[in-house]
Amino acid sequence: MEDKEPLAVPVYVGEKRTCPEEDSEPTAKRAKVQDDANGSRVSKQTEDDQDELEGEEEEETPEEGDGEGESFADMMKHGLSEVDVGIHKFVSDHKGFSGILKERYSDFVVHEISREGQILRLDDLSVPVETEEASVEAVPTDCQVLTEEQKQQLADLQLFKNKEGNIAIEVEDDSKEKRTLLHKAVKTLYPGLETKTEERDGKKFIVAYHAAGKKALAEVRTPAAPRKHSWPKNRGSFCHFVLYKENKDTMDAINVLSKFLRVRPNVFSYMGTKDKRAITVQEIAVLKISAERLAHLNKCLMNFKLGNFSYKKHPLKLGELQGNHFTVVLRNISGSDEQVAQAMTSLRDTGFINYYGMQRFGTTAVPTHQVGRAILQNNWAEVMDLILKPRPGAEKGYLVKCREEWAQTQDPEAALKKLPVKRCVEGQLLRGLSKYGKNNIITAFGLIPRNNRLMYIHSYQSFVWNTMVSRRVEAYGLKAVEGDLVLRGGTAYVLSAEEAEKQSIHDIVMPLPGFDVIYPTHEVGKGYRDMLAADNLDIDNMRHKVRDYSLAGAYRRILIRPSDVSWEVIQYDDPKVPLIYTDVEKLENKPVPVYLTEGKYRALKMEFSLPPSTYATMAIREVLKMDTSIKNQTQLNTVWLN
Repeated sequence: MEDKEPLAVPVYVGEKRTCPEEDSEPTAKRAKVQDDANGSRVSKQTEDDQDELEGEEEEETPEEGDGEGESFADMMKHGLSEVDVGIHKFVSDHKGFSGILKERYSDFVVHEISREGQILRLDDLSVPVETEEASVEAVPTDCQVLTEEQKQQLADLQLFKNKEGNIAIEVEDDSKEKRTLLHKAVKTLYPGLETKTEERDGKKFIVAYHAAGKKALAEVRTPAAPRKHSWPKNRGSFCHFVLYKENKDTMDAINVLSKFLRVRPNVFSYMGTKDKRAITVQEIAVLKISAERLAHLNKCLMNFKLGNFSYKKHPLKLGELQGNHFTVVLRNISGSDEQVAQAMTSLRDTGFINYYGMQRFGTTAVPTHQVGRAILQNNWAEVMDLILKPRPGAEKGYLVKCREEWAQTQDPEAALKKLPVKRCVEGQLLRGLSKYGKNNIITAFGLIPRNNRLMYIHSYQSFVWNTMVSRRVEAYGLKAVEGDLVLRGGTAYVLSAEEAEKQSIHDIVMPLPGFDVIYPTHEVGKGYRDMLAADNLDIDNMRHKVRDYSLAGAYRRILIRPSDVSWEVIQYDDPKVPLIYTDVEKLENKPVPVYLTEGKYRALKMEFSLPPSTYATMAIREVLKMDTSIKNQTQLNTVWLN
């Protein structure tokens, strides 16, 4: 068991692909970390890598290039390090070694584990064959009204190959029925296209345009309501499918699908959110959208594949999954085969401390747990100030201007005008302040979506948990002791000295503070009370005046031991060569990656499964002995490069 040491780091550029309807994004930086004490040097994505928590929301990551003359490392020196959020300890005593994490996003692959314990794979793109009664979803029978030339033009438009941006189809023998057929034919055969009727020189035209295109989105203020289709009675109301995505987080993917299908995002359900900078595979359910329509999207969406369709009577619920299976490649490792084996054996047999990862606490100089503490203190003026005040560090340029306007004028409407995107937390709070006034902050804060509001107080709970677990491991090591807690039938139970002798450390839990939990009876339990008292909070009264912010609390295992752990050291010459065989590559019969017997570089390919709400970065941190904070990586990188 070791204390953590700061590490150090270079900067790399990762591969980047975007969907056609999006603006290109700046390529994120990578930083390489050097730890002289542990012998660990780790390259790490510095902005949007830290996304592998299952089922958690996170703040927007800052964009590089918005600072006034500061380097990214200078801007990030104001950010958080691991010690700032209570992460202090390692459990193993092996020597760390260097490796590059996520040199390519395809080096990080996540497969969801279903409720039944099955690792979900995309291995079937076919549409389910149904009985005649349940077959067709109101596809217009007179689709021959479209000529072959028009069909080709519409197909090109769907794939963004048409420079005109729209296709106009003249309605012959004009009638409402004729126009309706044309509208239905276009929308059914070409998902993602929207239509409208226009009159030109006394003639009626059906104009098709891209619903998810930039021009179309500017013209259409609200998404069109879903079209009514006949839905067979003997078919389940929800189409479940496996979504394969690259370099997109789950909510972004849902938004893209909803735009192409012209439905609201809330018709989709899922069991957990997945990483952005990764290849991920997960189950999605959508209300009354047929497999045929979903399968059509495979023709026009980049970096997405939909398959394994089935109809069921129920949607999916957050948290229903059993976990996630990770396949991770750490490139250019320096550790010997013996070092790798020691590290991975420790991960398999002992596991890692189940810390909440850095992404739980935000990326700016104002951590989310400070906002959460102010909410619990009922200090709404501080909540408003912490969210809106100027701060040093890396932020988007328009946010910097918005904060400056707020600091100078305290005028929510003036500050709101500085934001081109009003749906960020700052924009939603300012909109609330404009509507309800600065004397009604609680109501104004309520305009922020509930999950985002709860993120702040959950962040505070996570901060307390991390801090207390570090103290627990420091004080008592990796053995159960008198006063520890275990769960029996879902209820926490305090161990006696005799019981502790027979109990595994892997069964020990620690509470997240709340009104419905108990605390360890040893010294660390007293530490909870002292820590909350220092924050002017009463551990015996965690109910809040606003019901949403009352904390019931929960229990979390101290140590997590991954399952299905395997690893191999592979050799390669080309840094860009893929080292993981993906589901889509298998479907497309692409050749399996060939590993060399001798190569310029060595990589560690590891696989493991984790339960929900567990951070893969914390597992990798234990293997490589690295500090995962952006602050330490970028700051120490400056020294390393010089």
